[in-house]
Order: sequence, then structure tokens, then C-alpha cells
Amino acid sequence: MHRVLVCRPNHRLGNSVLISPLIAEIEALYPGAEIDILGSYATDCLYAHRFSVRTVFVLPGKIARHLWLSIGVLRAMRRCRYDLAIDACNGSQSGRIVLALAQARYKLGFPDPKLNPASAWFALTWPDHLAHRSVFLLRQACGRASQPDYPPLNLDLTPDEKHAAAQVLARLCGGSREQCGATLAIFPNATGAKCYSEDWWQSFVDTFSLLCPQVRLIDLLAAHGRSQLGSRLTPYYSRNLHRMAAMTACMDGVISADCGVMHLAAASGTPTLGLFSVTDPAKYAPYGGANAALDTRGMDAVGVATAAAQWCSNMLSSRIL
Repeated sequence: MHRVLVCRPNHRLGNSVLISPLIAEIEALYPGAEIDILGSYATDCLYAHRFSVRTVFVLPGKIARHLWLSIGVLRAMRRCRYDLAIDACNGSQSGRIVLALAQARYKLGFPDPKLNPASAWFALTWPDHLAHRSVFLLRQACGRASQPDYPPLNLDLTPDEKHAAAQVLARLCGGSREQCGATLAIFPNATGAKCYSEDWWQSFVDTFSLLCPQVRLIDLLAAHGRSQLGSRLTPYYSRNLHRMAAMTACMDGVISADCGVMHLAAASGTPTLGLFSVTDPAKYAPYGGANAALDTRGMDAVGVATAAAQWCSNMLSSRIL
């Protein structure tokens, strides 16, 4: 296999990050293979620099509003010939359509339960986590399903990117990286019901700061550029996703509501605690290493902050050891 296409036509940041284990699996399974990805602006920002990635075909966020542009992108994709094309998401109708359009010797995708209810796929015990399912699918096809471990979320940041981000962090903290002490970023933004109120976050920060006074908190600002923590913490803002990932890679930890930046932080290699109030942590939690998920349903901000402070203390202690 020399040319592989990964199909993930979705504009959400988290979904773009969650294909990184599949990219890593392809790199391990087919060393030297060129990988094309059909995705979004976020996909392009996260993977265009990666050595194994040749082309990222970028679909607009609103395909119906940009029909001719979308058709042009799909035509460009169809002009390429692949040894293997993979639909990276179970249940994605758009992913199935793109897979059908791809010019590939072999195509790998998830069966439609309505069109193919008798598929052997539905008899398998597939993993809960969304990032693992496409890896599991590829391993099934290659006869490697018994392999127990899955690649971590990983954006393959370069040492130069991390060094530049560390210099910015030192300036934000008013000293060298060593003088800053432990730094932990908080990203309070999320969509819909997953978003906690500003009052909730104020109470969270008050309690956490009381329990972990040695930790410097950084306020990671959302795309709108406004603080949701009352402008009381040192802020950092960037609309560049790769730059944001490099910054979180320099932190000692990240606490985030359940959102794309949570996955971005985990993929940067920094221990990340995800706060879940709606979605299933088994499906979306940051995983591996010191990453953890906290189901906050039935908890108030003080209780969540207490649990987060315990996670932070354990994580920092394990680094010292």
C-alpha cells in the first residue's frame, strides 16, 4: 500500500483530532505510504505539516452554501488513485458518500445497519472510544484484531514548535519556563449543554486555586477572544490550532470542558482532564497516560474543583517521581 485516503468530512475540531490514531496506525502498518485526507480547515491545520501526509482536501464548513467549491474539491480527490481508502467514522453518511466517490483499489468502511443489517461487523465487540473504532476496523481487515493497545492522540508537534511556544509561555508568566513553576491551562468553552456557566467557573477557579496555590493558571481563550473566567487569569489567545496545540504542549496540564480543545490538548501530549456533563466519557474521554475524564453530573463546582485538584496533585507528584 503506497497511497492511502482517509475520509473524515466533518468541520468539528474534535473529530479532526480523533483521526490521529488512525493516521498513526497507517504509518506503522504501511511505512513510507503517502496519506491524503479529505476533511476540513481544522484537518488541514493539524495534519498538513505531517511528514506522511501528502494532501489535505478541504471541504467548506457549509457544503450546500458553497456547492461549486465542494464539487471542485471532490473532483480533485477523484483525480487521484489510491491503493486504499478508509471511511474513518462509523455512522457518517457523508463519509460513506466520499468513500463511494474515491478511486481506490480497496475501500474500507463501516456497514450501514439499515442496508446491511446482517454484516459480520455487528457481531464484533468493537471499542467504545470513537478514536479507536477506525483503527479497529483497519486491524480487522488486516488480520491484526488481537492487538490490544491503540495509538494515542498525537499531532506530531516538532521540537521547534514546542520551543517557540515555551518562549511565549515564559513571557506570559514573566520569567523563564523554570521560574514559572507548574502551569495549568483552563479552557472553559464548549457548545450547547456541555458549557458550564461563568459563575460555575468562577467558583471552580476559587476552589482550585485555594487547594493548589502553587499552580499558575492560564486562561485559554476561545475563538471569540473573550474571557469566560472574568479576565482574572493570564490569558492566551490564538485562532491557529497548531499554535494552540504547541502552547498546551508546554503546560504541565490542561483542564477543559468536553470539546475539541480538550482533544487538542491531549493530542499535544499534555496530561488533560476532561469535564463531562452530557456526552459519554467512554466514547470521548482523553485517554492514555495521566489523561482522565470526570463525569460532573450531580456535582457542583466546588466538588469538581476538589476532584480536579486531586488529579493535578497526583499528576505533578508522578512527574517528580
